[in-house]
Amino acid sequence: MESELHSIGELARASGLGVGTLRYYDGAEVLTPAWVDPQTGYRWYRPAQLADARLLVRLRRVGLPLADIRAVLSGHQAERVLDAHLRRLEDGLADARRELSLIRTTIEQREHPMTTTPRLTVRSDGLAAALDAVRFAVCKDPDQPALTGVLFEPDGPVLRLVATDRYRMAFAELPATGAPQHPTPGTTVPTALVDALRALLPAAPTEVVLTLGADTFRAETPDHRIEGTVPATDYPDHRALTRLAPQHSVTLPTTALRTAVETGATRTLPSGPQGADCQVTVLTLTEDGHLTVTADPTPDAPHIALNRDFLLDALRAAHPEQLLLELGGPITPLAIRTPARTGTFSVLMPIRLPT
Repeated sequence: MESELHSIGELARASGLGVGTLRYYDGAEVLTPAWVDPQTGYRWYRPAQLADARLLVRLRRVGLPLADIRAVLSGHQAERVLDAHLRRLEDGLADARRELSLIRTTIEQREHPMTTTPRLTVRSDGLAAALDAVRFAVCKDPDQPALTGVLFEPDGPVLRLVATDRYRMAFAELPATGAPQHPTPGTTVPTALVDALRALLPAAPTEVVLTLGADTFRAETPDHRIEGTVPATDYPDHRALTRLAPQHSVTLPTTALRTAVETGATRTLPSGPQGADCQVTVLTLTEDGHLTVTADPTPDAPHIALNRDFLLDALRAAHPEQLLLELGGPITPLAIRTPARTGTFSVLMPIRLPT
C-alpha cells in the first residue's frame, strides 16, 4: 500500500505545508490521511490529496477560517463560502480605510482646531422613529459610561443612531443634510439628554437642527432648544454586527411572533445581566421553514436561545406588521429587521444552553 501513497514528508515537501501543520490539519479533520500505519502511527496520503494540500496552502494565505477550509475541501457550498469570505475581506478593507480617515481627521483637528462645529438637519418624525427604535438597547450600568447613551454618527447623507448594553444592539438610520464630508467618530448622547430630546419633538413634522460637538450636544426645533454635555469616551466598534451572514431568513407577522414568545415555553438560567436569573426563549426553525418556540429543541434543528425580555423589547421597538428574522446558528447573533426600513434593525446576542 505504501508504494501507492505519499508519505507525510513527501506531501509536506510537495505542498509547502510543514509536517507539524499536516498533523494539525489531520487532528482538525481538514486533511486526513488515507491510511495510518497501526504499528508506527505514520501517516500516508493518496496522490490526489496533493491537490487538496496545495489548495489548502492558498486558502490559508487568504485567511479563510478553519471551518470554511473544511467546507471548501469537502466541496460543500464552496462558492458560497468563498464569496462570503471575499465580502468579509472587502468589508474589513472598507473599515480600515474609514479608521485611517478618522485618524487623519483627529490628527488634523489636533494641529488645526476647528472653529465651527458641524450641524445636521433632520426631520423630527424621522428622528422620533429612530430614537424609538434604539432606546430599548441603551445600557443602564453606570460602570459602562461609554454605553449609557445613544451614539449619533453622521455617515454621508444619513445619520445613524446606535445603542447597546453588550447583550443587544439596535441601529436606526434617517436622512440628514449638512453632515461633514469626512468621517467623524460620532457623539454619544447621554440617556437623560436623549429622553429629553424625544419629549420635545413635536407631533407635527418639522426640521430639527443637531449640533454634534466634541463635548456638547444641541438640538433645536422652531419652538424649543435643548443642550447638554457629552462624555469624552469612545463608542465600541459596531460595524461588524451590521454585516452578519445569516444561514436562514424568516419573514413573519410581528403579532404572531410576539404572541408565541409571550405564551411559549421558557427555560430559566442563572446567567442573566447583573447575575439575575434569565428567562430564555428558544426559537427553532422547522423543516418546512416555520419558526416555533420550544424549550427543548432537537440538536439537529436550527435554533437560537435568547433572553425572553430582550426579545420582547426588540419586537415592541420594531412594531411593523412584518419582520425579517435572520438566524446564523445557536452561537451567532439574531438580527431582527424591518423590511420597509433599511438600516433600522436590532441584534440580540445568543445564550448558550447547557448540554
